Amino acid sequence: MAKIAIVTGGCRGIGLAISKRLAHDGYQVVTAGRKGVQDVKDALTSIASEGLSPLYVQADVSLSDDRKRILSQTIKEFGRVDLLVNNAGVAPRERKNILEMSEESWDYVIDTNTKSNMFMTQLVANAMLEQDVIYNKRGTIINISSCSAEVSSPNRAEYCVSKAGISMLTKLYADALAPYGVYVHEIRPGVIHSDMTECVEEKYSRLIEDGVFPIARWGEGADVASAVSVFASDELLYTTGNYIDVDGGFHIRSL
Repeated sequence: MAKIAIVTGGCRGIGLAISKRLAHDGYQVVTAGRKGVQDVKDALTSIASEGLSPLYVQADVSLSDDRKRILSQTIKEFGRVDLLVNNAGVAPRERKNILEMSEESWDYVIDTNTKSNMFMTQLVANAMLEQDVIYNKRGTIINISSCSAEVSSPNRAEYCVSKAGISMLTKLYADALAPYGVYVHEIRPGVIHSDMTECVEEKYSRLIEDGVFPIARWGEGADVASAVSVFASDELLYTTGNYIDVDGGFHIRSL
């Protein structure tokens, strides 16, 4: 019987790479996004090419009713959830210095990146607690954060704060859920090729050429997906609440 995985924002960028890897690993993938099903048809086909055909739920994770619908459709269709990957996220629509950042931008980023993580995890965790343990753990929750959880970028403060909040949520839920066999982990991508980084591609390419990243290349969605695959597996059954940097070594402090 296939394990069931929910991947929010799973039809583009890093999320698509994660969905494809999980399908390859044998998961039945449920992916959610704001676009209509016709707009993500190619993505769904590419996921299906790796394994089982995915279930797509059109939903905005910043909205309570939509979060509930993602879970309810998953349970209705498959009866359980074994893995949640909180991947959906946004960058500020306009980068502004923290002294000029608007309250609207703050709400937009925090609601999508942090609030949705908090309450999507709450929903799925409670569902996991009600289901039988049929594998080596009751469930796994993986949060896709960012190196921005630690790295200051005053021209997108709302994004940095939103990712730092995810880091604390990872610890909180790991602490609360460990006694019940639910494992919670965090992945912090660095500079990854995606539509979110298109607007700063020249800047980051120059930093890579200047040697800022020990592994001197752009990261790819597949790099993040590989980390998800390991955390989702049964290879790490004595660790929870941890994070891994998928950032080409950018986190290393070097003299």
